[in-house]
Amino acid sequence: MTGARKPMLSRQQALDFLLAACRPVAEIETVPTLEANDRVLGADCVSSLDVPARDNTQMDGYAVRAADCAGGSATLPITLPISQRIPAGHVGEPLQPGTAARIFTGAFIPEGADAVVMQEQCEAQGDTVTIRHAPKSGEWVRRAGEDIRNGSVILPAGTRMRSQELGLAASIGLASLPLLRRVRVAVFFTGDELTMPGEPLAPGGIYNSNRFTLRALLENLGCDVTDFGIVPDSLDATRAVLRQAAAGSDLIITSGGVSVGEEDHVKPAVEAEGKLAMWQIAIKPGKPLAFGEVADAFFIGLPGNPVSSFVTFLLFVRPFLLKLQGVNAGSEPRVFPLRADFDWKGDRRNEFLRARINAHGGLDLFPNQGSGVLTSTVWGDGLIDNPADQPISAGDTVRFIPFTELLY
Repeated sequence: MTGARKPMLSRQQALDFLLAACRPVAEIETVPTLEANDRVLGADCVSSLDVPARDNTQMDGYAVRAADCAGGSATLPITLPISQRIPAGHVGEPLQPGTAARIFTGAFIPEGADAVVMQEQCEAQGDTVTIRHAPKSGEWVRRAGEDIRNGSVILPAGTRMRSQELGLAASIGLASLPLLRRVRVAVFFTGDELTMPGEPLAPGGIYNSNRFTLRALLENLGCDVTDFGIVPDSLDATRAVLRQAAAGSDLIITSGGVSVGEEDHVKPAVEAEGKLAMWQIAIKPGKPLAFGEVADAFFIGLPGNPVSSFVTFLLFVRPFLLKLQGVNAGSEPRVFPLRADFDWKGDRRNEFLRARINAHGGLDLFPNQGSGVLTSTVWGDGLIDNPADQPISAGDTVRFIPFTELLY
């Protein structure tokens, strides 16, 4: 008799195993801030200045002493002489009592002024201005350091640099940044049936969509990708490419060949060249997944079915890559409770159903949830994370993960 089959791992069990094994890259390089998009900080960014550097105006208008415009004997409207003009980038003279300074957005508030009256509440007449609003002290004034304080950490190590982080780094004058080097990923694809678009499609052949999907996913995540193409269905060829891929790579990703068929050569090739932990994961689509190491490179083998490959990349490879890159947060996607506008019988495995948000704020389900139906990933807005043995009835609240949480 054969031994009892091991129970399949849950998604969380498999992900915990992957992340526990991950060793983030450590090498830091200095890169111009203009070229740092989608990179990861290797050290804290500390500000050497206050932002704003001095009190400045949020509006075009007139800098005044609030006490000159209200209180005591002052009544509105009040006419004050214009003592100076202060564009952004210029420093004005101290404001004399009983005068106003014409001032433009971003310009420093002159010493002595404590408020700005927006120009829509004023009327200029030659060298004077008539003010029809009594400002409070501090009105329309940005205080020095209200955004960033000198000596504060504005971006901690492990931050993934998006457009807004780049702007923040530039706002404190950082022309270059200490970044972790890019993660190097090697990919190859197995299957004698695979054909590249543009080539004649032989009987029994299929076009290799996974090559395009996986490369784009890796590029979206800022990886340096080396593509070894399509590998013939033989153990020797697979072992040879594995050795090549492991040289200089942090991670090897394959698609196909990780099941237990006679033509599935990736599993024995990895076992021969390195070490392998292989699971059957209790999810649908995407049951087969392989993880191990070849030389100094990690290895993840994805299923060959295009939707299974896509979904397992989003659920397992993406968080693994983010940790490998040194990202300190953000690998766990946000989940949104939304209404199901459909009925579904459920499955014994944890399902990830392709769905999209309809005009009424509910979710519609793509009618064919097969693992080879790639149109569902284009039609859909995201995945419903449906627990095992959980039927869905119209009106139920389900867990929805938008693709915007998973692709970058």
